[in-house]
Amino acid sequence: MPASLSDVIGLLDLEQLEVGLFRGSQPEASSLKRVFGGQVAAQALMAAQLTVPEDRHVHSLHLYFILGGDPTIPIVYDVENVRDGRSFTTRRVAARQHGEIIFYMTASFQVVEEGWDHQDLMPQVPSPDEATPLIDIIALQGQDAVDHWTKEWASFDMRYIGDNRPADDPQRRLVPATQRLWFRADGELPDSRPIHNAAFTYISDLSLLGASLVPHGQFIGSDRVQPASLDHTIWFHRPVSADQWLLYDQTSPSASGARGLSTARVFSQDGVLVATVAQEGLIRPLTPRT
Repeated sequence: MPASLSDVIGLLDLEQLEVGLFRGSQPEASSLKRVFGGQVAAQALMAAQLTVPEDRHVHSLHLYFILGGDPTIPIVYDVENVRDGRSFTTRRVAARQHGEIIFYMTASFQVVEEGWDHQDLMPQVPSPDEATPLIDIIALQGQDAVDHWTKEWASFDMRYIGDNRPADDPQRRLVPATQRLWFRADGELPDSRPIHNAAFTYISDLSLLGASLVPHGQFIGSDRVQPASLDHTIWFHRPVSADQWLLYDQTSPSASGARGLSTARVFSQDGVLVATVAQEGLIRPLTPRT
């Protein structure tokens, strides 16, 4: 994973090979065994955005993670022009490595239009300054965990607000499983709406699946869990500033069949609902090695 925000921005600078065909680079050094799903999603969105008129912005994307990506070679993104309408534009992107498709994305773009407007209210939560830096929680696992986190995820600042473990509601009847945190890019992003959309897409894959483990008292990095993103959806309601604080208000309505479903509302710090995210992923129970 990129160790700095400038490295993330570099990953979003795709090489165009042909009309509708792009190549995305990989971080120079990573200890991950497969490509982070958020990276593939962000690069795929950038590829699609490069084929769309500048007056159209993404309002929804639907992703399927098919195979784990190889972090040692570039990824090729093939953009299919599905439709160019008067108001909406649709693109489909296939990501390929080793001659196989590892990922699919369908994205829809729209010209700016006026219409009815309403949104949910942001829940009352501690401010980013009052929340716990995620690195402080990681430190409870030891220095090796801190070093790994700093190497892989330092490009984003994340502050943990909390969750409701089974002890808070043993019968899970009063409130849904909830996990909340603040996040933002650790630095300033270019003044480009496509880059902010892609950076947001990048980080949206990091913690969402963990909400589906809250009712079971497990954590995404535990040796009792085999996690993997299966599909991921984002609806962009309003412009996103990925280098400003965003509240990731996550809930999980269900887990079954070794899969967990999580949804999230994303608010700016001043209470604007900028996006809704949903993800289903593998949360296969494992027996820890002794």
